[in-house]
Amino acid sequence: MSVGFASAIFPMSVSAEEYRAFRERGGVVDLASRVKLLFKGDDRIRYLNGQLTANIAAAKCPSVTPACVTTAKGKMCADVFVSIGPSGVLVDADAAVADTLPARMERYIIADDVTMEDVTESIAIVHFLGVKMDDVPEEIHATLVPSNRFGIAGHDWFPPFRKDLAAAWEKITPRVPVLSDALLDLVRIEHGIPRWGRELDETTLPHEAALERTHIDFHKGCYIGQEVISRLRSVGHVNRELRGFVSTDGAPLTEGVRIFSAADSERIGDAANPAREVGRITSAAFSFALDRPIALGYLRRDAAGAEFLAVAPEVPDAPVKITLHPLPFVP
Repeated sequence: MSVGFASAIFPMSVSAEEYRAFRERGGVVDLASRVKLLFKGDDRIRYLNGQLTANIAAAKCPSVTPACVTTAKGKMCADVFVSIGPSGVLVDADAAVADTLPARMERYIIADDVTMEDVTESIAIVHFLGVKMDDVPEEIHATLVPSNRFGIAGHDWFPPFRKDLAAAWEKITPRVPVLSDALLDLVRIEHGIPRWGRELDETTLPHEAALERTHIDFHKGCYIGQEVISRLRSVGHVNRELRGFVSTDGAPLTEGVRIFSAADSERIGDAANPAREVGRITSAAFSFALDRPIALGYLRRDAAGAEFLAVAPEVPDAPVKITLHPLPFVP
């Protein structure tokens, strides 16, 4: 694994040693910041099946299933993970939707035997990512549930109560490295996983972020937004798509910059005959695996070619050459 460009040109908070250790040993993360909603009552499965894009009624216990929460117009409210337990269903999502998701999920509880409780502070979720099972304390093995949150097969562990985690954490962390937020962000970018606030927001259609491959069941019963989402499937395309980009010459990439066709390079900054913007970079990082800066971003479906220019508004005369790269960047 080469790291030639990293220290020279790309500012980062993930070291080569940290990344190498993760690739060799995996790691663990306490998902404390995620908003967690617990649903109980005899109608909890039926109710949630009518709110989420995944087939909750067909999910086994225990299991962790990715899903979308959408509006009636098919736009995203949140991307969530649904954990089926024997007496309740836990729905967890990015902390950025903590102020909006509870109201959205509770809105349609009318005559159902369903209760919803915000258990963000009382219930813990611990995620083991790429860890050898021999490194996990034996008493936790039997309660691990397979999940894939960052593009790599992993396992979730649900301590009975958040207060019980401290003692277990002292047994886990000497054996398994604790993964930083920066490293987790790099891992999910390398694996093409969209994140709320970056690739996903209230204007996003699930198909734009390729979530129909992992988060949507097209054969289940009705749910909020199903008509629009099913229509998108039959039409076969959306106007923009989440794509992967690599910096051609190793120049750093940053989120938020505009993407133009390389063929329009002479028109960038031309007020009289401006170049057409064909996309935006939403997340960027330095990939130690590729020894290059990489990025996720949205590209218009009708954008031609494989070579583009990433242009920051403050330096329009210094475009960064980028090329398309298949997702995921890293197998």
